[in-house]
Amino acid sequence: MSHAATWLFVPGNVPGRFAKAAAAGADAVVIDLEDAVRPEDKDTARVETRRWLTGGEAWVRLNAAGTPWFDADVDAVASGLLGVLVPKAEDPAALAALSARLGTAVVALVETAAGLHRVHDVATAPGVTRLAFGALDLAADLGADDTAEAMLFARSTIVLASRVAGLPAPIDGVTTVVDDADAVTTAARYARSLGFRGKLCIHPAQIGPAARGLAPGADEIAWARQVLQAADGSAGAVAGPDGRMIDKPVLDRARAVLRP
Repeated sequence: MSHAATWLFVPGNVPGRFAKAAAAGADAVVIDLEDAVRPEDKDTARVETRRWLTGGEAWVRLNAAGTPWFDADVDAVASGLLGVLVPKAEDPAALAALSARLGTAVVALVETAAGLHRVHDVATAPGVTRLAFGALDLAADLGADDTAEAMLFARSTIVLASRVAGLPAPIDGVTTVVDDADAVTTAARYARSLGFRGKLCIHPAQIGPAARGLAPGADEIAWARQVLQAADGSAGAVAGPDGRMIDKPVLDRARAVLRP
């Protein structure tokens, strides 16, 4: 599950959608206690989440540490839990303590200036198994636009921190449109080009488009096969199908493209 590509959120206060989310085909289902739930519905969301976890499994996005709801959230997810997504992750010690308290994996959502500044420490905190990116929250925190250009440094920094820490490639944030499959695929493909291998989804209709964008394209697969064929049996660098030299980094990339 640490390498899951598509992560589907479902509001914690709408239990009628839990089973539908579980059957929608996402690699991971995340019951959301945070952004998708209004303050007045937090108690209901916790009750329904606990009820689901007594007979099923899911990830849960908690409310951030320091909010009035955090401790109650943690108390509500004691069983049936695959792991937690922690929003506004900034404090490595707090993440480690949460993982120890719950005995489960933590996906740290990097979505504040402080979190991005400390992302290397966050990535190496005990219990943190993967990083995820919250572009909308970070843009708001920075007073920046949520555009590819404005968020490029943040995305690249999160990818770098994940690699240095030995974590799986990170999970990119949501695309807010739900009725434009091409936009979701394009966003996922862009994230993949930067080194992401997962995407948060807010609607079942986004799962397929996100998966397509995160997967190697037909041209990329064909290139990788041609590279490996050209290099087969060679003891040194050779010219590839595009006339460029094939050496170890090129071979490593080609093998990664074709890896299941």
